[in-house]
Formats: sequence, C-alpha cells, structure tokens
Amino acid sequence: MAKRGHSVKYREIIVKAVCGKGKKFTQCTHTISPNFKPTSILGCWIINHRYEAKRKGDCVVVEGRYDVNVWYSCENNTKTQVVTETISYKDEVPLKVKDEHCIGEEEEVVARVLQQPNCLEANISEKGSKVLVEVEREFIVEIIGETKIRVSVHPDSRCDDDWQRVLEEESFEDLETDFLSAEEE
Repeated sequence: MAKRGHSVKYREIIVKAVCGKGKKFTQCTHTISPNFKPTSILGCWIINHRYEAKRKGDCVVVEGRYDVNVWYSCENNTKTQVVTETISYKDEVPLKVKDEHCIGEEEEVVARVLQQPNCLEANISEKGSKVLVEVEREFIVEIIGETKIRVSVHPDSRCDDDWQRVLEEESFEDLETDFLSAEEE
C-alpha cells in the first residue's frame, strides 16, 4: 500500500515462464509378429524409450519409439523364443492452459514422461500366429516463453546501498583470522 504523498512506481520485468501446459494418457494395442507360432506368453517388457517434442499450433506433438520384447513358448511348450519389435508412435498433446500474453518468438518445449510405456497385457491373437500387446503411456508438456510481469517499486524501502552501509559499519575486529593451526600449515 502506498503512503500518502508517495507514489508507487511500477516496473515491467521480462521473465521466462510456463505459457502453456497439457497432459495426455494413451492406451494402445500393438500387433507383434513372432518367428514361430506362440503356444503361451511367458513375459513382455518395454525398453529403450526415446522421444522428442515439438509445438504444432495449440498442441505439442510427441514422437517417439520403444522396443517391445515378448518372451513366448512355442512347439507345444517345448521351446522358448524372444521377439523384439521397435514401435513408433506420435501423440498429440493438447495445450489445456495457454497464456496469450507470451512475447517474442523463442519458446522452449518441455515434455516429461509421467508413465513410461508399460505393458498392461500380452495375448495370443485369435488366429494364433501374432501377439497383441496392450501398452499405456502418459506425458505432461509445457511451453516456456517470455512474458512480462509488473512489480511495484517502493522508494522508501531499503535498497542494496543501505545493506552495504550496514556491512561497512559493522566491526570485524573480533574476527579470528588465524584459524589454521601450525600443524596444518
């Protein structure tokens, strides 16, 4: 609150801030083609997840890929095999929060994984020659750009010069400067 007779001055400061935000959860099913007809599924895991994100209008496009590994038995449960397929995906994450007051052309797109690609279920297809893998993943994205904030400047508040004067006025005569013992020198 300004005192009577004193006017409050304002400054506009340009800062980097989150100017857009969105989140997306995805479930999808991939069809994996093993070399041998599977008898049963013994395990499924997802590794080597890589992705990058770019803004496209009112959304962020996250493009990535990961390896799906399926361990299965074949030849009437007498042998086991592992099949690995690289899956590519493209998720469009809508920006739910948008600040229209961002200035400048430069912006940074940040995408973070909330849920790494994870196998929910792996089953043999109806015809018995393929494996259907259900996967989930989730991203949160942010657009970081420049924006202006307005702050009040109070002329009667302490500034750095006041602090410097206080430090200069303090006595440092009692400060012990020989804190290293002779053995340590």
